[in-house]
Amino acid sequence: MNEQILKARNLRKNSTPQEIKLWQILRSSQINNCKFKRQYPIGNYIVDFVCREKWLIIEVDGGQHNEPNNIEYDNERTKYLESRGFKVLRFWNNEIDNNIDGVYNVILENLINR
Repeated sequence: MNEQILKARNLRKNSTPQEIKLWQILRSSQINNCKFKRQYPIGNYIVDFVCREKWLIIEVDGGQHNEPNNIEYDNERTKYLESRGFKVLRFWNNEIDNNIDGVYNVILENLINR
């Protein structure tokens, strides 16, 4: 079996609380008739959530994403994904924890406008 698929399965089994919280909303709401996949391989990367119909990726970032090496990696990753035609939305864990309605509204707005 493909290494990326195995890694994605492992990430699904070990989701963060914030990923679980957002997944509950994305999976149950069927926002704008869009279906989301989680921990989905695209090229050499695995994205947290993707709506393939709308070419929208959602990433949930913890504090480690604010470290210099990770900032550079995330920027390269985002450039690659955007070069493939995707729009990438990034949310911090604290946004999921403290403003899930605002996160949902940003996602909804981006789904409607794509």
